[in-house]
Amino acid sequence: MNDNKSMSNNLEIMRKFSEVYAQRTGTFFCIDLSVTSVVIEGLAKHKDEYGFPLCPCRHYEDKVKEVTSAYWNCPCVPMRERKECHCMLFLTPNNEFASQKQTISLSNLMKEIE
Repeated sequence: MNDNKSMSNNLEIMRKFSEVYAQRTGTFFCIDLSVTSVVIEGLAKHKDEYGFPLCPCRHYEDKVKEVTSAYWNCPCVPMRERKECHCMLFLTPNNEFASQKQTISLSNLMKEIE
């Protein structure tokens, strides 16, 4: 991983992306904001390490190969095609774990991942 400033920038980039994407797709963050925070943190780490926000909730034999294929880069193909988010970052309103929130402050996110 690069320095903390880079991670901090990617964390903010992924936080903003997540908010915009949730609003654009009519999806919501999980009731448990620690889930949302950990997923955003994982996306930011992958963006820092590989240049793309590879889904952090899956196991990969070769992350570089997966990034290149782009299938699991967020938003992944299942999310784009069917609104299915394995990470529970983007939940449809009828999902029992969906909150009514489409935003998360950087300070709340940081509190959850510390």
